[in-house]
Amino acid sequence: MTFCLKSKIIKPEKDIKIKNAIILLHGYGGDGNDISMLSLNWKRHLPNTVFICPNGHETCFVNPSGYQWFDLSKEDPEYILEESKKAENILNQFISEIKNEFNLENNRVCLSGFSQGCMMSINIGLNSKENYNCIVGFSGKIIDQKYLKDKINNKSNILLIHGDADEIVSPNYMLEAKDFFIRNNVKIETHLIKNCGHHIPIEASSIALNYILKKINNSQ
Repeated sequence: MTFCLKSKIIKPEKDIKIKNAIILLHGYGGDGNDISMLSLNWKRHLPNTVFICPNGHETCFVNPSGYQWFDLSKEDPEYILEESKKAENILNQFISEIKNEFNLENNRVCLSGFSQGCMMSINIGLNSKENYNCIVGFSGKIIDQKYLKDKINNKSNILLIHGDADEIVSPNYMLEAKDFFIRNNVKIETHLIKNCGHHIPIEASSIALNYILKKINNSQ
């Protein structure tokens, strides 16, 4: 099947049945190949899992060799929110295609993303009528709290990981998100990685993997 977003797909070894999907959303200016690096270690521990890493639907404004989920050329919160809504619609269609292709329900799908991809994972993850297996975000934030509060339709479990030295997206956004989710009765775990900037170190990858393993095993 051809999906609405061009994607790097890492399937299990031959003849191993696909029981789970992890959808990995890259950051601003990145692509599916970048974020797929997480699967190199994860797939050894998740043999029945397909990893799907789509490219954003738009060419990145500041890095034409990469992609974006929404434009950041204007420092206008309303503009950014409207652009992110466009990405939501496309990603919801994409996820529907993935579920149909691999015959999976929401509870077998984990949404994960880095930076801008984390922001999109939160919005589309909590907007669904059914819980996802979990949402795992690295170095992101909530785009607009009022918008998200009005759109929450489920109580998917969330893990947020952030570097304490992140110079692009302040770690304070993780603390704000944690407070928001607690106030809205969404189960949230957070980890602050010491001496870490705006990237995903091995420690963060390992924490995320252990969290996903726990959630997938609990849903079987």
